[in-house]
Amino acid sequence: FNLLVSLCRAQEVEEFDSVLRDRSHIDETLRLAAEEKAADYAAAIQKLRKIYHTSIKPMEQAYKYNELRQHEISDGEITSKPMVLFLGPWSVGKSSMINYLLGLHDSPYQLYTGAEPTTSEFTVIMHGEKIRSVEGIVMAADSSRSFSPLEKFGQNFLEKLIGIEMPHKLLERVTFVDTPGIIENRKQQERGYPFNDVCQWFIDRADLIFVVFDPTKLDVGLELEMLFRQLKGRESQIRIILNKADNLATQDLMRVYGALFWSLAPLINVTEPPRVYVSSFWPYDYAPDTSRELFKKEEISLLEDLNQVIENRMENKIAFIRQHAIRVRIHALLVDRYVQTFKEKMSFFSDPELVFQEIVDEPDKFYIFKSILAKTNVSKFDLPNRDAYRDFFGINPIANFKSLASQCSYIGGCLLDKIEKAITNELPALLSSINSGKQPGLSSCEVTGCGEKPKNRYRKN
Repeated sequence: FNLLVSLCRAQEVEEFDSVLRDRSHIDETLRLAAEEKAADYAAAIQKLRKIYHTSIKPMEQAYKYNELRQHEISDGEITSKPMVLFLGPWSVGKSSMINYLLGLHDSPYQLYTGAEPTTSEFTVIMHGEKIRSVEGIVMAADSSRSFSPLEKFGQNFLEKLIGIEMPHKLLERVTFVDTPGIIENRKQQERGYPFNDVCQWFIDRADLIFVVFDPTKLDVGLELEMLFRQLKGRESQIRIILNKADNLATQDLMRVYGALFWSLAPLINVTEPPRVYVSSFWPYDYAPDTSRELFKKEEISLLEDLNQVIENRMENKIAFIRQHAIRVRIHALLVDRYVQTFKEKMSFFSDPELVFQEIVDEPDKFYIFKSILAKTNVSKFDLPNRDAYRDFFGINPIANFKSLASQCSYIGGCLLDKIEKAITNELPALLSSINSGKQPGLSSCEVTGCGEKPKNRYRKN
């Protein structure tokens, strides 16, 4: 009987497939007709780039921070648009959702969709003056883009990376990334490149992460479990989407909604669960006798969420660079403490390797980390893993580093003073100028007060 009902509903859906849905609410909710203050945004980006290059990057290079975190910030990343990442099992409607948001249905440029696994590449949909595709090797070679670090994943991956440029109002403000569907069959997981590492790269840089499911694919396997492990710490950016919801009657939809939470509960270990949107994101009208009003409201809520990311993109970027600067400063203070302790423990007859090995193996014995916590504006929650420094100094001998006190010049000043000024003064001042609508040339602490942490209105506290 249930099979018969499903077949009848499928037939009804096919009849309604030819009726296209009104898309006017997309443009209205995302305010695509409104003109942006491009000059103000460009001025703020230039100011941010200058702060990064003059106050933060010299400290990064002096203490080889990128070899600890493996996250190099390029000019392309600073100037890039917000990134929206689509993840989830195969054939749940990720590509169809992008086609719907961009109005690409029945155009020659729509992303290919189907009932079988169709997307085998990482597809980056971005703004361009004309419609064209860009090969992965070209994207990685172009330093003006934010994708040049992807070269480290090898040529096999770059062959699975493709960019699509097109003139579109929404793409002037945001970049979409479509990913290969998660396949739980182990044999099909042999992708020829480090899939999980590539996903982590995009997750780390995404401003909004849509994890898409449909009522037929709620089971959690090894690859999906690994994906949610990679999403730890990014819960405020995650939005769960239960797509194709108009394929079910209301009572069945409630059961599926509960089953989705039951499946995901062990994977999302936070007090407040991510927001879940229930709708059908494709260009055709909703199936008859379904919760049309609910689905429409859910869709508008999701669009408002997306619009918040677009509206707050500059604030989020400044907050991200400031957070990065704090980590670089803490790293430099730790390396400086290792250098000082090494010099104090060395004597004429000491073996340098044995002395430093003891310091690296037992940092608490020498109060390496505790001494850093005594510094102002350092939280214990921002301290890196102790074991990471064993690997770090295994590659970078301690003799290669100078103390912070010696990292000063008559013209350029001290590296530590410059990065602290950026954290407590320049970046909060730039943030306040954006929030107050002033030109981003403010260089005092009149509005926020020096040392005050800037409030990121999009990310949850």
